[in-house]
Amino acid sequence: MITSLDGRHFAAVAEVAGGEVDTQTVFTYHEQDGMIWADYAGGAIRRGFLVGTRDGDRLDFRYTQLNTDGQTSTGHCVSTLSLLPDGRLRLDETWQWESRPGSGTSAIVELA
Repeated sequence: MITSLDGRHFAAVAEVAGGEVDTQTVFTYHEQDGMIWADYAGGAIRRGFLVGTRDGDRLDFRYTQLNTDGQTSTGHCVSTLSLLPDGRLRLDETWQWESRPGSGTSAIVELA
């Protein structure tokens, strides 16, 4: 099992159709006793927060964010954690908006 996410920083691999997170968005994760949370900002996101749980290499969380146009959005995401050959972490995500139509997949990787 991969060690704690606490204090690790991640960024999106690429822009995703239907999403607002892009390669300029930086996530700072925290973890304690199976609970995970993060704050994120950058690119089209002024401020975002997520909170949920971790079970092994699976994360399940809800997110809420404010974009640069002043719109708020919420959604649900399930992510799978993996270890890259260079030792960094990667999260492969399947997400769905709850406050508006849309869903997709994306990936974020740990910043070096």
